[in-house]
Amino acid sequence: MDDFTHIDESGAARMVDVGGKSVTDRFARASSRIRLLPATVERIQAGQFEKGDVFQVARLAGIMAAKRTSDVIPLCHPLSLNSVQVSLEIISEDRLEITSEVRTTAKTGVEMEALTAVSVAALTIYDMCKSVDREMIIEQVQLDEKSGGRSGDFRRPQ
Repeated sequence: MDDFTHIDESGAARMVDVGGKSVTDRFARASSRIRLLPATVERIQAGQFEKGDVFQVARLAGIMAAKRTSDVIPLCHPLSLNSVQVSLEIISEDRLEITSEVRTTAKTGVEMEALTAVSVAALTIYDMCKSVDREMIIEQVQLDEKSGGRSGDFRRPQ
């Protein structure tokens, strides 16, 4: 279990001690996709949802979620975030893509914040559109890129 930093020698869960790590600039980008009925995508474009502008509400939900990641992910360090951006794009007649970019200057990374942002934004879209589309599928939640820290940089191959 030496590879699992959140498990101690006895197998118990623990929060990793980052006290000895250096403060560095940290960045993470994550994405998610949602499959919807083409009619649902058309309604989103036309602004035809009683709960409001689907993209604006999902964007705000993603930003808020990134800021509260340590409240919902056990053992995740609370971080002061410098920047959170959430973007939403229609990539086909039945598919949306959500992307988040998160930055901080800290002793630990922001991968979980970026992943939480796209996950909650996707769940918000589901919630806002479920009255007209029960066939939605949230898929492909992934870390696309990260930089900073001891583990170095990562970029998902295209």
